[in-house]
Amino acid sequence: MPDRKLDIAFWNYDRTRLLADRTVKIEGVDAAFHSARIVPEIFKAMIQDRAYDVSELGMTYFLRLFSDDDPPFLALPVFVVRCFRHSAIYINKKKGIRRPQDLAGKRIGELGLYGHDGGVMPKGVLSDEYGVTPDQCRWIVGRIDFPMEPVDFVPRPHPANVEVEWADEDADLGEMLERGEIDALISADAPRCVLEGSPNVGRLFEDYVAVERDYFRRTGIFPIMHTVVVRQELANEPELLRAVFEGFCKAKDGMIEQYEKGLTFMMMANMVPWFANLIEQDRALMGRDWWPYGVKANREAVDAVLRYHHEQGLTNRRLTCEDIFAPSLLDT
Repeated sequence: MPDRKLDIAFWNYDRTRLLADRTVKIEGVDAAFHSARIVPEIFKAMIQDRAYDVSELGMTYFLRLFSDDDPPFLALPVFVVRCFRHSAIYINKKKGIRRPQDLAGKRIGELGLYGHDGGVMPKGVLSDEYGVTPDQCRWIVGRIDFPMEPVDFVPRPHPANVEVEWADEDADLGEMLERGEIDALISADAPRCVLEGSPNVGRLFEDYVAVERDYFRRTGIFPIMHTVVVRQELANEPELLRAVFEGFCKAKDGMIEQYEKGLTFMMMANMVPWFANLIEQDRALMGRDWWPYGVKANREAVDAVLRYHHEQGLTNRRLTCEDIFAPSLLDT
C-alpha cells in the first residue's frame, strides 16, 4: 500500500528541521512540506483556503474558530512555538510607568489582533499577578515596522467593556510608542525602536529573563503560542494522527540530541556566546526536555491559554483539552 500523501506546513524552526530535511520520516506518510515568508501567511492559507492537511496554527487563530458549531480543525499536542511573554510588554519611559499597576488607565498598542498569541499570556499574567485587567486600559491594534497584512481572516471579538480601536493601515505602533502617542505596546515581535536602543522606550520588566525564570519556577508553565492542527476529517484516522504526532516528537527529540552533542564542543557551530551555559541553565531549571509535546506534560500550560482566552472575551465558552485535541491523542 503506498504511503499516504499529506501536505504539512510550518515555519523554519530547529524543532521541525529534521522533518523538513527528511532526516526524520513520518511512518506511512509521503509528506510535502510547506512554509512561508512569515508564519501568519501559513495561518491564512490554512484557515481561508484549507491549503494543507496538517498545519502550524497560532493558538488564538485556532481557538477563535470554535465560535462555529463545527470547528474545522482539531489540534495535535505539538507546540512548535512557546515563549515567555513578560518580555513582550514595551513602555514609553516618559509615561511614568514603573510597575505593572501603572498600566491601568494607559493607552496600549497591540500587534495584529486584540488578543494575538503574544498578547493573551501577558494580559493574563498582568491580571492574575498584578490586578491589571484589560478593561482598565485603552487598546489600539495595528502593525509595527515589519511588513504584515491585516489579520482579517479570523473573528475579531472583544468584550463590550474593553475600549479597542484599530490603527490606520499606515500607522506604526513602534513609532507611536517612541513618540509617546501610546504609553505601552504588547507585541510578539520587537519593534525597531527597541532593537535600535531608543532612549525613549524599554521593557516593563527590564530584567525579564529573571522574571520569566521565576514565573516558570513558581507555575511550571512554559507559555504555548502555536500548536499543530489537522483538518477535522482526519480526526477519524487515529493511526495516521499518531504517526504524524510521533514524527514531530522524533524531530524535536533529534534536535535535543544535537544540542547535547554540541555541548561537548561548547556549541561552536553557533554564533551565540555562552550558548552552552544557557542550555545548561535551562536544563537545570526545566529538565532535559524543556520543550515537551503531549497532553499530560502540557495540560496546565494549555489550560492557562484556554482560561485566558475565555476571560479576555475571545471565546464564548471555557474550552478544555478534551475539546481541542484529537481524541486519539489525549493519552499522550
